[in-house]
Amino acid sequence: MTKPQPSPYAVDDTVRRRSVGRTIGITLFSIVAGIVVLALIAVGFVAFTAQRSFPQLSGEVKAAGLEADVTVQRDVLGIPTITADSSHDLFFAQGYVHAQDRFWEMDFRRHVTSGRLSEMFGESQLGTDKFLRTLGWHDIAEQEVDALDDTQRAYYDAYADGVNAYLADHQGADASFEYAVLGLQNSGYEIEPWTPADSVAWLKAMAWDLRSNIESETERAVMAPDFTEAEIDQLYPGYPFDRNPVIVPEISAVPAVGTAPETDAATAAIEWTEVGSVIEAVGELVGDTGEGIGSNSWVVSGSITDTGMPLLANDPHLGASLPSVWHQIQLRCSTVTEECPFDVAGFGFSGLPGVVIGHNARIAWGLTNLTTDVTDLYLEKIEGDSYWYDGTLVPLQTRTETFKVAGGDDVQLEVRSTANGPIVSGLTDDFTAIADAPYTGTGGTVTEPPADAPGGEDAVSLRWTALQPGTTASAIFALNTANDFDDFRAAAALFDVPAQNLIYADVDGNIGYQTPGKLPIRGAGDGSMPQPGWVSTYAWQGYIPFEELPVSYNPADGYIVTANNAIVAADYAYPLTRDWDYGWRAARITELIERAIAQGPLTADDLNAIQADNYSFIGMRLTAAYADITTGDDETDAALELLQQWDAQNNADSPAAAYANVLWDTLAENVFVDGRENAAPLTGQGRQFLIMDTMLEDETSPWWTNEELGVDGMTDMLKRSAIDAYERLVDSQGDNPSRWNWGSLHALPLENESFGQSGIGAIEWLFNRGPFPVGGGSSVVNATGWDLGSSFSTVTVPSMRMIIDLSDFDDSRWNQLTGQSGHAFHTNYIDQVASWQEVELTPWAFSPGAVDASTTDTLVLTP
Repeated sequence: MTKPQPSPYAVDDTVRRRSVGRTIGITLFSIVAGIVVLALIAVGFVAFTAQRSFPQLSGEVKAAGLEADVTVQRDVLGIPTITADSSHDLFFAQGYVHAQDRFWEMDFRRHVTSGRLSEMFGESQLGTDKFLRTLGWHDIAEQEVDALDDTQRAYYDAYADGVNAYLADHQGADASFEYAVLGLQNSGYEIEPWTPADSVAWLKAMAWDLRSNIESETERAVMAPDFTEAEIDQLYPGYPFDRNPVIVPEISAVPAVGTAPETDAATAAIEWTEVGSVIEAVGELVGDTGEGIGSNSWVVSGSITDTGMPLLANDPHLGASLPSVWHQIQLRCSTVTEECPFDVAGFGFSGLPGVVIGHNARIAWGLTNLTTDVTDLYLEKIEGDSYWYDGTLVPLQTRTETFKVAGGDDVQLEVRSTANGPIVSGLTDDFTAIADAPYTGTGGTVTEPPADAPGGEDAVSLRWTALQPGTTASAIFALNTANDFDDFRAAAALFDVPAQNLIYADVDGNIGYQTPGKLPIRGAGDGSMPQPGWVSTYAWQGYIPFEELPVSYNPADGYIVTANNAIVAADYAYPLTRDWDYGWRAARITELIERAIAQGPLTADDLNAIQADNYSFIGMRLTAAYADITTGDDETDAALELLQQWDAQNNADSPAAAYANVLWDTLAENVFVDGRENAAPLTGQGRQFLIMDTMLEDETSPWWTNEELGVDGMTDMLKRSAIDAYERLVDSQGDNPSRWNWGSLHALPLENESFGQSGIGAIEWLFNRGPFPVGGGSSVVNATGWDLGSSFSTVTVPSMRMIIDLSDFDDSRWNQLTGQSGHAFHTNYIDQVASWQEVELTPWAFSPGAVDASTTDTLVLTP
């Protein structure tokens, strides 16, 4: 694969690509293809072809299948308000508008979720396809669609009809410019009709994105042969309940919800390549649980606001993508009735009907990742076509999957499953490594299998709540039409996968919180390491009953904060996980809310300022640790003096922040990685913050000594790391500290999720934008995540921000990472980036008068 040139924002040669390889690696053009593309650009191919797929925004368009006229008003940002006389026409029009704005994204995503990328991009995508088809997302989505009631199924059918009405007049490059590029390799590709299962399957992709601790469980398992149990416990410490807050300190008594569901226990011109790890490739395609995946949300009562009504803020943290994962929209029934009950606005996903996060005329809600443990790995014993379970050989469940490959022959795969789930070893390096060396004893030495283990081949299976049919596809509509806290909780009861913290506010002045989700009750194991799959004592025993999940309603403090921190105290009746986010963001948000309360009533501007907060806990901690340290190197000591004058804010223009973060990265690598035969994982900066904070109180920690680096003890390690960090920053930004800045070091490259990661400049230029300097950092409220030991470029972001004012919805505000449009070169492709960089939210018109005033274009869809 052609190696991309280093970014000018780099500190190391690894910038632009994460250490594990950020790119999907989907396309690699030969020299001939590159020349062809450049020639096409030179003759104006891009200008003519790209604009062919731009959506019509004004006038009148006939759309076969509508029952009556539908009005689509758009503002200058391209955000649509759809007004229809019936639910059918409302969702039909939403499907049509999504296809106008984002159909390539929708088509690409459905090939991901159905394990059919090889049909688009050829043989190199078979590894990813095999893994995803083994999990069976699309099959499960089809089962969920079949289980919908008539009303909800009608919504999905109408949405699909709207998408297909658009496709009836738009094929190939008329649907999106990407199809012209795809045609260079796969000229025979044809767009298929959209189906309801294509919509629902994307919920599985988001569940994978937010699956929580499977990486930590896998890391611990892979580490086990080389680290003692005590070392693993030190590297994966428990949540600091003594210093950082929980979401629900006291569970509220509320009436039971009666509607809670029961839960059952191409051509030769272009070559294609892929990344080395299938898990990594899947993460690139649908989302990545890498550094910074999480979210902030908080809601404050009218008792502490300037309007006397609640304010609700939310900013979900997801992998950076272009276009942004979110599509902003308003769905309005011209007259709200039982048949057409929608008057809702907010953020949704292209390809999915309804609004995922936002507000209707009575309530507002926000989501953050619950971070509970909903995945487990099981060690299986296989003999031939059977597996051992409770002393008996049980036939494996098998099915054959056939993969159609662009430019090649069909390929078949036999998928095998046990009672615990599909067998995933043999598909990914890490899962296969666990199967190859699954047994460890104290001290990390590899031992024989447990005495009660049967014979046979070792394998690893995956148990995950998303691998069985769920009800989230219904929950979206229930949230969109909820009128009060009881309705909200009924919707939450349906929101089973992915498990999310749900916050709430209403126009009557109430605020609340509900834990939803299928949260497993485990048997003998705690889910932190792979466990024996051959006995039922380790199997899941069911799910926590909804009415026993944490809930908070109008708490005395007047506010609720969720930031992926622990939900409840350690004495909660059910173990939830050992892998919470460590609560640094939650603690800082709580501190800032309390500070604002002390100064007077809270305003929406106060909440906006909290979203923009760049305070770095680890920066503050290192400043204190280096207060009395000098290295003897004048330039390094001058850099250390910057820290002593710094306010610990990771602002984009800050020289001190640049040095502090390079120092933190260098220290972590020197302590845990460089020169060590058994390097510790540098994943999860929140976890690393707690490890380092603890070590700085213990000069005797053996981690301070690194013989390969010639370092002996804490002071020696701190000095060595300060000098190394200075030299790294000089190499990147020069030896004049006044010219250092965190923003360009930490810049955000916006890469299109498919062709924008080709490794060929001409193609990437078409779809990518940036990099854009940004502030913030990992485990910072302004959560622009980056990977320790890789590069400082931003990889995860606040994917959108919103502040909802329950006193007047028109005083609310919102913003997303990129823009509404998925069409490269369209005005709305990246027109929200500049505001996003500055954490400046734009007005959110909701009432008919406000929408009319902000409208720049009006399209009427007619039968």
